[in-house]
Amino acid sequence: MAETIETIRYTADVVCIRGGDVLLIERGWPPHKGQLALPGGHVDSGETSRAAAARELFEETGIGVDPFDLALMGVYDAPDRDPRGRYVTAAYMVAVPVGITAQAGDDAAAIRWVPLDNGRGLAFDHTDIVTTARYRLRAPF
Repeated sequence: MAETIETIRYTADVVCIRGGDVLLIERGWPPHKGQLALPGGHVDSGETSRAAAARELFEETGIGVDPFDLALMGVYDAPDRDPRGRYVTAAYMVAVPVGITAQAGDDAAAIRWVPLDNGRGLAFDHTDIVTTARYRLRAPF
């Protein structure tokens, strides 16, 4: 029996927290065009997921962070998490100052700061990622 080799694409997503809000983008392209999602995208050749997360956050929202300020939350790899095929993402979290502003750019049609507790109904599995962030922020260390 011949084995089928599945192409796996590598992405990075960012849960960017400002006070009690999370930064979401309105997707400008399919899949999920018009839906809210976390900033993120493909990891480029020669790039780490941490560097890609910082780059994508800047390209999509104008918010620049040092990649080393991003805390790895986990790897999300459910086979059906993206309708385009098999995508594995490294999800990071970062807190930014309350006064920081963002502006839509690159693949983002718009941006919104929403209360962390209202991060539901998001594209892909981003609701799960935001839920993980919410629980991590409330968990005692």
